Amino acid sequence: MYSKRFRNRRVDHFIKPHDNKLMKVERPKANSFIVRGLQWTTVIERMFHAENAQIREHWLTAIKQVSDKMKEKSKQMNDVEMMDCNNHNDSSIPGVNHFLQNTQLFTSVRLSDAEKMEEGNGSSITFSTNTKKNISNVVSKDNSFIPTKQQIIENDINNYDIKNKKRKIGLEDFDFLKVLGKGTFGKVILCREKITGNLYAIKILKKEVIIEKDEVAHTLTENRVLQRCKHPFLTELTYSFQTADRLCFVMEFAIGGDLYYHLNKQVQIFREGFSESRTRFYGAEIVLALGYLHENNIVYRDLKLENLLLDKDGHIKIADFGLCKEDISFGDRTRTFCGTPEYIAPEVLEDNDYGRSVDWWGVGVVMYEMMCGRLPFYSKDHEKLFELILSGNLRFPSKLSSEARVLLSGLLIKDPNTRLGGGPEDAKEIICQEFFKPIDFERLYRKEIEPPFKPALKNEQDTSYFDIEFTREAVQLTPPSTRKGVLPTLEETEELQDNFVQFSFHNDIPSLLAKNSELSEGMVE
Repeated sequence: MYSKRFRNRRVDHFIKPHDNKLMKVERPKANSFIVRGLQWTTVIERMFHAENAQIREHWLTAIKQVSDKMKEKSKQMNDVEMMDCNNHNDSSIPGVNHFLQNTQLFTSVRLSDAEKMEEGNGSSITFSTNTKKNISNVVSKDNSFIPTKQQIIENDINNYDIKNKKRKIGLEDFDFLKVLGKGTFGKVILCREKITGNLYAIKILKKEVIIEKDEVAHTLTENRVLQRCKHPFLTELTYSFQTADRLCFVMEFAIGGDLYYHLNKQVQIFREGFSESRTRFYGAEIVLALGYLHENNIVYRDLKLENLLLDKDGHIKIADFGLCKEDISFGDRTRTFCGTPEYIAPEVLEDNDYGRSVDWWGVGVVMYEMMCGRLPFYSKDHEKLFELILSGNLRFPSKLSSEARVLLSGLLIKDPNTRLGGGPEDAKEIICQEFFKPIDFERLYRKEIEPPFKPALKNEQDTSYFDIEFTREAVQLTPPSTRKGVLPTLEETEELQDNFVQFSFHNDIPSLLAKNSELSEGMVE
């Protein structure tokens, strides 16, 4: 994504306070336009990139009409500082409803503090956001129309202010509906945000247990990765916040459950795994998502069926980023022993330094599991399991196609240096395989290919694809544990807080790495 700097102009260079200027431009990117207006006493510019010329015209029409309404309103209300335009019916803006249903708007702005001090206003961050919202607008003291990021991504929340102060999010902002899962560190609960009515999956972790199990670093890594990354096939974080004793991740609700559930059901009923075409679809989306992480120097390290979720339409959503390793590009190495035993790559078991190729081993394991209905290497005894991973031979069902065998054999090569995807081309090596030839990866990235399976859902709260052991459980948050009723000491309380400084996150500005999700499309150019 292109980021362009715009010099601020003196206010006397602007004709009238309400005369916001709309300019069509084709550089640096086609179908762009610039909006120039007043922010307080400073003239600012914002560049927007639309997907095509028609969408650009929709936006220009909408902005002009709203601006005209601002001018008319200002004649009657000279002292108004801010007007909430959520009360305007979008149907009064020609073409907006159609546009908001199916478009993505890419915006370039500048937010550098240093540049703000030098020039008074601006930004150097590029971001993108789906604009499936209503339009709201901000008016300065002198009623000039200013398009801001709140118009695109926060307009369904009526209580934000012109200074873009974030609401403080807490547990009290949600209604808890059903338990989706439980683990050592806490639980995942289906919840509804009171102010918006949106459904989320909230992961609530106990600080005390995280510290006790020495998982602080992994938890903070997960928070950073979730904040930084935005991709169609990665679970998206909306908020993260903390209470005195808990950490909370508020994420999109992948209502379709995980592939472990679906594959088990498939094997139980049909005594076989997924079809090759279904596996191809899931595998392709997984490869794009991991390729995106690798492009951003992140190794995932925990690929398994339980972490591969499905959204309401049947697209992959990779979840659980606690074992991610940051700052690993091609040629870089790490050596932490981690992962799920059945999916651990040979180089990790050998206690060697390893790189991002471990993720492609994981892809090989899950795709083998999907097509064959079983793991490529398995034993209840971990020592025997590890021996099989290190030296065992692959066996394939007779029905498996030659293209599938070639792909799996390449992904499950013991040597990470010769493994498929282990070179500098990374995901491109895998995408080019014969097995994936039927996939149009550009259309796949844009979710234009219909998934082979779509969850059958009764309503937006349907949890039929989650373990009934959890969903039938009463929703309650257990109070923090204490030593035989003794209140925690000051030192203990400080430890709980000091480990998680700057944990909170409010996703009102899209990811700084969102622009790099285009790299996934670039892999197939």
